[in-house]
Amino acid sequence: MRIALCQPDIPQNAGAILRLGACFGTGVDLIGPMGFVVTDKRLRRAGMDYLDLADMRQFPSFKAYVAQIEGRMVLLTTKAVSTVHEFQFQPDDVLVMGSESVGAPPEVHASVDAAIRLPMRPGARSLNVALAAAIALGEALRQTGGLPFGLPAD
Repeated sequence: MRIALCQPDIPQNAGAILRLGACFGTGVDLIGPMGFVVTDKRLRRAGMDYLDLADMRQFPSFKAYVAQIEGRMVLLTTKAVSTVHEFQFQPDDVLVMGSESVGAPPEVHASVDAAIRLPMRPGARSLNVALAAAIALGEALRQTGGLPFGLPAD
């Protein structure tokens, strides 16, 4: 399982998602164009020393990404009807997230295999992208038996 961030524009959120991936053993793909460079100190601060554990890949465009992707692409979007808890995940799924400011571009919506949303109360627009990624990844790993059940660190 992997998380793909399409055109992320807030380095702190990308850093938090890289930390999430490192802690759960899930790779993170950064798909450009991005609103920052990976050496940005805000990304490093949010990811802390977990960035060294992260399985991060970078791609210049969504077209370049799609050319090499394996598994289903599952877009997390506020426009979906089905929720993350109703969806049946597979171990090789890629959780696709759009940018914080505008979401996923139309070519991403047209290319994914499925679209899901987080259930929220009426009137709530969306969650922070890092929080949304954590909720979706937790459910996907729970369903597929991929949660890391190691002993707690000292």
